[in-house]
Order: sequence, then structure tokens, then C-alpha cells
Amino acid sequence: MSASTVSGRARKRSWMDVPLSVVKRQEAGLLGVIIVLGLLVSLANDSFLRKDNLYNVLQTVVVVGVIAVGQTFVLIAKEIDLSVGSVLALSAVTAGSVYGSGADPWVAMAVGVGVGAACGLAVGTVVVIGRVSSFIVTLGMLSIARGLTQLITGGLPQTMPPELSFIGQGRVLGGIPVSVIIFIALVIIGQLLLTRTIFGLRVTAIGDNDAAARTGGIPVARTRILTFVLIGTLAGLAGIIFSTQVGVAEAQAGTGYELDVIAAAVIGGASLSGGRGSIVGAFLGACLLGVLRNAFILLALSPFLQQLSIGLVIVLAALFDQARQGNLRHLSLSSLRRRLLARTRA
Repeated sequence: MSASTVSGRARKRSWMDVPLSVVKRQEAGLLGVIIVLGLLVSLANDSFLRKDNLYNVLQTVVVVGVIAVGQTFVLIAKEIDLSVGSVLALSAVTAGSVYGSGADPWVAMAVGVGVGAACGLAVGTVVVIGRVSSFIVTLGMLSIARGLTQLITGGLPQTMPPELSFIGQGRVLGGIPVSVIIFIALVIIGQLLLTRTIFGLRVTAIGDNDAAARTGGIPVARTRILTFVLIGTLAGLAGIIFSTQVGVAEAQAGTGYELDVIAAAVIGGASLSGGRGSIVGAFLGACLLGVLRNAFILLALSPFLQQLSIGLVIVLAALFDQARQGNLRHLSLSSLRRRLLARTRA
């Protein structure tokens, strides 16, 4: 066989490796699920594929999706944040309260986002310095932030600056919501931050092997704190987006969002064991949740069935993650056959 023939075959394989690697990625499979689900729903209700409905689907997932970008970083670092819904509400009502006291709308927005970042800094500091589980610390912050929200508002909604209403309600370029453009921009920035910067590589290394990362000279403590600051900042920004969508900042805003955010990140490929995740996957995970909810509304199905289906999707995503890591090999047919033979011989 000539050298030219061998090199030609190798060249063909290298060209084929590119599309195959894309198809094998979880994001591609998730996108395929969304497309198939969308086509099935459109067959039952032709309103689904209308431009306005698709824009509405994206707009409904913006808040969860923005926070899911930060949650992905936290999960990759082998941590978790359960306080994001309460931090969202605290940031929003703080911005509304500052504006109500006569401050400039943009100053009020900056203060609100800053409150979210401060909550993340507080959580990260306690987790790292106090060596307390992030599950416990963020569970505490969930109650602290919600309590502060009630103290600030007295249970009353806070009016958001009309000058900021375009963030949640504005549309450009033929009807695309401004909040959707912000979301997509954050996804692109987040993916580049994760895959093309030293910070992203450090986060992945810490989640993959904490001890090895520390031995390699990576500032583990500082990097972990920064991941919590990042998610706190994004939760604050999500609070501004949410409150400008509805026009007011309410004390109960963001209740229950913690599970949706974690679900979007896990469905998108973030591993609860750390070391693995995708910002694009989190975007698609949030979109899948939005499509499911929209489908149940269009098809007039029970909201209880909606919760059931979303729960099943989360469990299946977690099982897929375990299978991808090889942790379910004991359930393979060959493994079960060996166990059965061992028991019969005994």
C-alpha cells in the first residue's frame, strides 16, 4: 500500500472526526431532543412554531438560564448554590428601594447587582475559610437573603425604575426581546470564560482533582470564592431582569428557582461530582425546560403532570451523567451475568 493511499485515508478519518465529535457531545443530543420535542408539539398545536411564541419561550427561560450559567461554574468546581432564588429577590428589592430613595436608576441597578455579588462573596468566604459544606452555607443564605428581603420591603412590592424597563420588556431587531440578547451574550461570554481562560481551566481542574490542583500551584481557595461571586453577580442581574419584566420587585420573587437552575445545569451536562460542565449545555437545558412548560400550556395538560415530567428529565440527566462516568457498569448485562454465576456456584 502506497504512502499516499495511507495519508489519504488518514486525511479522510481526520475530516470525519470533526462531525463525529460534535454529534457525540451531549449538547448535540440535547439540541436534538429539543428539536424533536418542538416538532411533536407543533403537530399537536401549530401555535408553537410561531415567532412570537418562540420568543416568549426564550424570554421565560432567561432568568433561570442566566443564573444557570453561574451555577455551571459552581458545579464544575464541585460545589452547589441553593440560595440563588433568594439572592435574586434581595438584589431586586434593594435596587427598587435605592431607586425609591431618589437615586439614579443605573446606580440603583448597580447596587442591586452588587448586593448579589456580596452575597456570593460571603458564601464563598465561609465555604473556603470555614471549611463548611456549600450545601449548608447556601441553605443558610437562602433564609438570610429571604429574611432581609422581607425586612427591606415590609412585604410590599418595590417599584422598579421605568428607565430600566427596556431590559425586561424591550424588543429589538424585529421583535427579539432585549433580555434574550443579554442571555445569549452571557452564554457566549461564559463559554469562552470556561474554555479559553486560565480561570475556567482552574475551575475545571479544581473540580476534577482538588489535591492535584493545589499541588500544581492553582489558588484553589481564591478560585472557589470567585465562582460564588460569579453566580451571586448573575443572580443579582437576573433579579434586575425579572423585576423589569413585571415592573416591580417582590419579596417572593425567585421562590423555587434553585431547583430549576440546578436542573438546567445538570441537564446541560454539568456533573454533580465536579470537573465537567458546559455553558452552552446549560443554555440548552434551560431551553428544554422552557419548551416543556410551553408545551403543557399549549396542550392544556395538568400542571402536576408538568412537574412530574420535569422531575423525570432531571433524574434521567443525572443517570446519564453517571453512565457517562462509568459508574453504572455494575448494571451491565455482563456484570449481572457474572454475579448470577457467582451466586449459583456458591
